[in-house]
Amino acid sequence: MPHFRLLFLACCLLLTATAARAARVDTLAIPSAAMHKTYRAAVVLPASYAKNKKVNYPVLYLLHGAWGHFGDWLNKTPDKQLLHRLADQYNLIIVNPEGETFSFYLNSPVSPDSQFETYLTQEIIQKIDQTYRTVADRKGRLIAGLSMGGHGALYLSARHPELYCAAGSMSGALDLTSLNRKLSPAEVAQRNKLWAPVLGSETDNPERFAANSVINLLPQLQRNGLPLIIDCGVDDGLIDINRELHRRLVYAHTPHDYTERPGTHTWEYWQTALPYQVLFLTNVLQANGTMVPH
Repeated sequence: MPHFRLLFLACCLLLTATAARAARVDTLAIPSAAMHKTYRAAVVLPASYAKNKKVNYPVLYLLHGAWGHFGDWLNKTPDKQLLHRLADQYNLIIVNPEGETFSFYLNSPVSPDSQFETYLTQEIIQKIDQTYRTVADRKGRLIAGLSMGGHGALYLSARHPELYCAAGSMSGALDLTSLNRKLSPAEVAQRNKLWAPVLGSETDNPERFAANSVINLLPQLQRNGLPLIIDCGVDDGLIDINRELHRRLVYAHTPHDYTERPGTHTWEYWQTALPYQVLFLTNVLQANGTMVPH
């Protein structure tokens, strides 16, 4: 019996030590003056953050996809500890902001209730830098995302190179127009319904859809020269759009990392993709001298 008590005590001590080393998650309310409402964000803090009281940490802003919300990256990956491990492995703060179900992280010209470019680039960054010990400089700030969030990451980094030092897209919905898509009448009707509160009618304003598509932001991406990582599953419905952006970047001699791997538009794919993206992005931090050593 004493042996069982000792074994139980040892297991408890091991679990306590493991928990003490694990990343923690805060849920932070971040108001938006631009939209007159308050959204929440999940903030993953590496375990070392609590001990290194005088150290500023780099931040990865990790965006969710359409029909999603800020908790998706923590709740929908098969491995629920994925972000915790990455935060601990790279001594990185990971912020999952709210982008609503179909904002595409744009400032809508038709709806004052959808101003997510301003929210992401001004209000959220300011709140995070005020609340946590961050590297409050582009050299310590990264952005990445999946699907709609992949578009958001490349779109925001293209338009605000003064804020980020690198960007990543996983299965990015990089073309907002319907020109390159084979859609049924029912799908066209559904697209029109979704886009109406964000960009209005594509029939009436095709140039608005084109101007806000990452695939047409090549001059900005080329001029900014930010390190970019882009990947997509070979069986993903968005693979042709990602291949086209890759082709245009190559033609324009714009350096970037591009990968296709087995998979489709699923959380299993994004769970596999994210560690590669974080490795690439943190290598940029390393070159900038903003990584926190272990």
